[in-house]
Amino acid sequence: MASKKPMGYKCCIAVVLLLLLASIAALVAVAIIQDTWATKEYTLEYGIVIDSGSSRSNVYLYEWPGEKQNETGIVTEKLNCRVAGDGISEMKVDPKKDAESWKSFQACMDKIINAIPTYKHKTTPLFLGATAGMRLLHEKDQQRSNEILASLRDYLSSLPFSFQNASIISGQEEGLYGWITVNYLMGNFLEKNLWNTYVRPAGGKTVGSMDLGGASTQIAFAIQDDLKGPDYMNIKLYGYPYRVYTHSFLCYGKNEAEKMVLDKVVQESSDPAYILNPCYAEGFNITVKASSIYDTECTKKPKNYNPDRELFMVGAPDSDKCGSIVNSIFDFKTCSSSQCSFNGVEQPPVTGEFMAYAGFFFTVRALLGNTTADLDQFNSTVRKFCHTHWTVLKQEKAWISDKYLKTYCYAAHYVFTLLADGYKFDKETWGNIHFEKEVKKTSIGWSLGYMLSMSNMIPSEVKKIPPMTDSVFAGLIFLFSALTIVTVVLVFIFLIRTCY
Repeated sequence: MASKKPMGYKCCIAVVLLLLLASIAALVAVAIIQDTWATKEYTLEYGIVIDSGSSRSNVYLYEWPGEKQNETGIVTEKLNCRVAGDGISEMKVDPKKDAESWKSFQACMDKIINAIPTYKHKTTPLFLGATAGMRLLHEKDQQRSNEILASLRDYLSSLPFSFQNASIISGQEEGLYGWITVNYLMGNFLEKNLWNTYVRPAGGKTVGSMDLGGASTQIAFAIQDDLKGPDYMNIKLYGYPYRVYTHSFLCYGKNEAEKMVLDKVVQESSDPAYILNPCYAEGFNITVKASSIYDTECTKKPKNYNPDRELFMVGAPDSDKCGSIVNSIFDFKTCSSSQCSFNGVEQPPVTGEFMAYAGFFFTVRALLGNTTADLDQFNSTVRKFCHTHWTVLKQEKAWISDKYLKTYCYAAHYVFTLLADGYKFDKETWGNIHFEKEVKKTSIGWSLGYMLSMSNMIPSEVKKIPPMTDSVFAGLIFLFSALTIVTVVLVFIFLIRTCY
């Protein structure tokens, strides 16, 4: 019996030691699991971009997950609010109109404030980008331009967001950001694979972008050749490099180009009290002040210019003559490169698919009722449209206001001349142009591309989520710590009894 007692103690000591080691291992394991198995929950981030164009402002609210795919956040449009009234370039002239403009801005910003969780207000960046309207004003009246931007900065700084900047973006930036928007919405940068992760689509093909605003027009498309010049830009999105040709033509937006055309019409007339306009429909007439044509940097003021002089214009439809006048505002002869678009601007040949939006879309929709037509069909429709009586036009196009309807004969010729003679689209490549307003219920413009680029500079907020709650973690630590202490005490007792 005496020999069995030490053996029993040895077994007990072995069990207790094993329990001690297991307790220590469990204690260490719980601590490691709590730290290394923690997942990271990325909160939704928000960004606000105000697109202040020549004729209006739009406020866009974007959101994206804090975790980034490669190097750019996955951005989606959450809200789009159009600010009522004129563009910001009309501010600082009439105090009453300014007061209405500020009310309209506040109405949109109230919607934005309500759409973003309160705790995210202070971390939500706010940008304002002014485009061609302000670029023209800056050339004409730099002081008023600066005063408008200063007032906007004061106002935007008072909002509960992280105001970043209000500035005039360059035409090149506007074109580039439009190209980014188009390709992002079409999924040309990223797509989800079977594992629900974002990857670059096979081939990495992109689509060209063409934007027609009120005061400028932009074209941008990716190229493979390593061409040099101010219109070629290298950018990186989602970890991949792209080389993009982009150019903006100031004064060749739909509204400013129309002023150049009207100037030609006025100059050809001998009687300002009765001006025959070949781009206006029969049965239409209008009286305009000279300032509406010449109060811009895009048209040259005539001798003895009187801004209050009234000009009476009468529709005398002549599609060929209208097209000829439109053609005359372009310079297709000057070119010092292998190929130019117009006005001596170098442009490589257009290749692949193109998305034409903004003024392009509205003009083609007004003309055709849809956005699909080959080159010959487009031409024949232009001629028919221009020779339709004003009364009939108003009946057929009742959904278009007179303000815009009167411009579409000119605009149709302008779009054709710009695309065919300017950018060199022909019968084969014309079919590659897609006239669209939205893609996936998101409006096309430079602002989303801007937000995609800016999101690279916005830090993500990361919240660490442990696998166990604090109470469970504390309970397990207490349990295994107590078990370890008890085990140590038992080992000590067995050792004392063994020795004595």
